[in-house]
Amino acid sequence: MTDALLGVVIALPVIASVVPLVASFWREEIGWYVAVVALVLNAVLIGSVVRSFVSGGILSHEVGGVAVPYGIELALDGLSAPVLVVIAVVSVGTLAYTRTAGPRSNSFYSGYLLLTAGLVGVTVTADVFNLYVFIEITGLGAYALIASGGDGRSAYAALKYLLVGTVGASLYLIGIAYAFVATGTLNMADLSARLADVGYGDTIVLASFAFIIAGLGVKVALFPLHTWQPDAYSASPYGVAGYVSALVSTVAAYALGRVILTVYTPGFLTANPVVSSGLIYFGALSIVAGSVLAVLQTDVRRLLAYSSVSQFGLIVAGFGIGNTASVFGSVVHLFGHAVMKGALFLTAGIIAYRFGVTRLDEYAGVARRVPYAGAAFAVLALSLVGVPPAIGFVGKWYVALGAVRAGETAVAVVIFASTLLTLMYVARLLDRMYYGEAPEAVADGGGGTRVTRGMVALVVLASVAVVALGPSASAVQETLALGEVLGG
Repeated sequence: MTDALLGVVIALPVIASVVPLVASFWREEIGWYVAVVALVLNAVLIGSVVRSFVSGGILSHEVGGVAVPYGIELALDGLSAPVLVVIAVVSVGTLAYTRTAGPRSNSFYSGYLLLTAGLVGVTVTADVFNLYVFIEITGLGAYALIASGGDGRSAYAALKYLLVGTVGASLYLIGIAYAFVATGTLNMADLSARLADVGYGDTIVLASFAFIIAGLGVKVALFPLHTWQPDAYSASPYGVAGYVSALVSTVAAYALGRVILTVYTPGFLTANPVVSSGLIYFGALSIVAGSVLAVLQTDVRRLLAYSSVSQFGLIVAGFGIGNTASVFGSVVHLFGHAVMKGALFLTAGIIAYRFGVTRLDEYAGVARRVPYAGAAFAVLALSLVGVPPAIGFVGKWYVALGAVRAGETAVAVVIFASTLLTLMYVARLLDRMYYGEAPEAVADGGGGTRVTRGMVALVVLASVAVVALGPSASAVQETLALGEVLGG
């Protein structure tokens, strides 16, 4: 009956999200405690579900006992299991950070729980329409959290994200409407079989794919559809930026990979080489453009945001190549990027709260004043570059290996070039943090929020994790059984 827990891990945070709002009539700031209980319990349930997958293979649950393709199906396989794990870990970790850093309102934690439910739903659904529903729930939660900064910048960033995100969701909905017209089904497995029967070269099938990928490309923030992301990351509170940067685009990228690999399948890409090449080189363009834009930034949070544009380009290119090595590299990088980027934003928050600085030229000497947070930032940033043995290296290595095996040597060259660009802006940032002369304006406590040992311990733990996960990542390749996911 473990498969039934797939529905519980969605329902639990949804139900819990109502509690802080109702409790507001009697008590303020109880939301954090409700969220802790709900998400720790959800993490335990997710652990149970993932253990069942590891021991018994793919899980599937028909909601309400209604048989597919007519009923709603939830599923867990080697593509979704790592994403589900990272949602559980990051949601609890970021929650610990916001205990001090805030925001602390009950409404904030209701939005936090709703966003978590949406992320879990996107990950375990096996129905393309319900994927749309959960993407919208995720968007609603993210808009609310980004706006929780309470100033004009955060409100503008949330509104921009709302408008752009609505366009992306609408494009995705048009795409699944075309797919439904062509096949008469919305269940992913059934849709995959019927698309093959209709023919991969059919105009309506190609149109459905184009709309779906364009819509999800907006959610992932691929170049040039990325314009919402730098504002959202730089204007929201640091705890929100850490959570959103770690998971929202990560889960959207997972959804894009899910549609490409298990709905349309690698066979569709083989039958339409122009589409396959478009995906690969669209991803490669995002790799280069994101890296170049990151080099040009002077605000640390915007630098990290543009870095995400590049990293997700790498992930999409891996999905577009579509062989086992490249897909495994994309999955590893999804997991690693969530931990790395989320922790980098949280560490930037520690520096901002301690010294009141946000710009690169203000970072002079800060690492010497917060040695543990500074060391964690350095380790996380170098993992983002791809320095071995950290997990950032493993993901890039497998995507590049898959590209070479597929004859896409140019993609491997782009990955290497983008690594040099990433090293350029990371080295500049670390040089400033460790070797610059601290200006007089940098003073302890300038950020106005007390930095606790728990906040520092959290980012230090994340930095240790990205190093430890690197050597162990390859060991799970057989467990994930991605060849089975790809139909091989």
